[in-house]
Amino acid sequence: MTRARPLTPLSGPNAGAAREPLPGPPGGPLAALGGATLSRRRLLTGGLLGGLAATLSGCGSVADLGGGGSATQTVQFWNLFQGADGANLQTMIDAAEEVVPGLGVDSTVLAWGSPYYTKLAMSSAGGRSPDMAIMHLSRLAGYAPGGLLDPFDLDLLAEFGVTEADFPEAVWRRAQYDGQLFAVPLDTHPFIVFYDRAVAEQAGLLDAAGQLVPITSPEAFLDAGRALAGVTGGTGVAYGFQGDTGQQWRLFYALYCQAAGELDLSGGSVEIDTDAATSVVDLVRTMLDGTIADPSASYQAALADFTSGRAGMILSGEWELPALAASIEDLGASPFPTLFETPANYADSHAFVLPHQDSPDPATRRETHQAVAELLRQSLTWAEAGHIPAYTPVLDEPGYADLKPQSDYAAAAEVVVFDPAAWFTGAGSNFQAQCSTALTRGYTGAATSQEAVADLVDVFDQMLDLPDPEA
Repeated sequence: MTRARPLTPLSGPNAGAAREPLPGPPGGPLAALGGATLSRRRLLTGGLLGGLAATLSGCGSVADLGGGGSATQTVQFWNLFQGADGANLQTMIDAAEEVVPGLGVDSTVLAWGSPYYTKLAMSSAGGRSPDMAIMHLSRLAGYAPGGLLDPFDLDLLAEFGVTEADFPEAVWRRAQYDGQLFAVPLDTHPFIVFYDRAVAEQAGLLDAAGQLVPITSPEAFLDAGRALAGVTGGTGVAYGFQGDTGQQWRLFYALYCQAAGELDLSGGSVEIDTDAATSVVDLVRTMLDGTIADPSASYQAALADFTSGRAGMILSGEWELPALAASIEDLGASPFPTLFETPANYADSHAFVLPHQDSPDPATRRETHQAVAELLRQSLTWAEAGHIPAYTPVLDEPGYADLKPQSDYAAAAEVVVFDPAAWFTGAGSNFQAQCSTALTRGYTGAATSQEAVADLVDVFDQMLDLPDPEA
């Protein structure tokens, strides 16, 4: 039975439903590295635009772990899960190995963020990658088009009991590029609302079943925040964004998609409803009045306000569930309220991918597909940490209904929106950081809402003007 072993990371920072497959044709090869063709995209994407020389110097130890034809057919698996997530993943691996005699999964844990995606890109570019890896679906547009990933064999997946019908349509479609499946989603992890049931009950915000009453307009949301603040004596809603590189964008894009639909960056330009975007910034700015929410709160400060009872609700990712549940005696949660016309929950997804190998061993590749299928079937364990299993048969298992509050926000997976599909977007990207910086000025009153939206459009334009590594 294998155990996860950590891999020393490179130095550097740790860092919806997109309903259409990734756009654009793959680029042509421009160079060679280690016997593998290497396009400009394969060289430059995944955080490689800076520090390439340092990355190359560290690649040998990584590639040597890869499994481009392992004689033992042990599946080499890179992931970024530590702490509770890492422990749950190992439990799933152990269970899968027990169910399938002879199945071996060798898990290697790397640091989240740029170090992880840099090493993954370079191992794929060299053609000596691990057999499978974890990737955020929001990063797929920077990897699949340039040949850094190999597609899954749908027939093999079906042989092991995994088909398109087993996944939410929005998530499955985002996992495709150019008509092929390049990722198999393990979960969705949306941006939702958690609330203290005791506080919400005193504020009159629970229905007869003890669930948060539907909040269906900006005005109702602001009123709910004021009611919660009346109970806590502090603020109503905890929202930590100051100094963060993603929180501003997560909230904005969820609400924008509710009001105007998703942004499309695939054509080299962006069409944005500036009136809708301005309305969203106006709403967040009104929320940050010091009573409904604190305009100076950092991510950690918001968590502290909520867990200490100084706020009755928090806007955050479901990944905070374990920490929040440890502090709030009766923790409730729900999908993000639909404040505008269309339900939309900002999210990302951890997904299995096949990093490119020049000469994959057929037996190992087959075992890799089986390992993916078996880990999906074990994802009730994954749900314990808060993630919504993407493999929907797990949601029908009796044990999932018993998970509270996880099962109360499972519906968010049906209306998720990811970052717009482009090579520069996705989890931990500079795109999110720059968008968040632009939005902060509008949220805090340093700029008007119209000026903040103009700054946001400038970010889109600047990103779109960058040389596409695929071209």
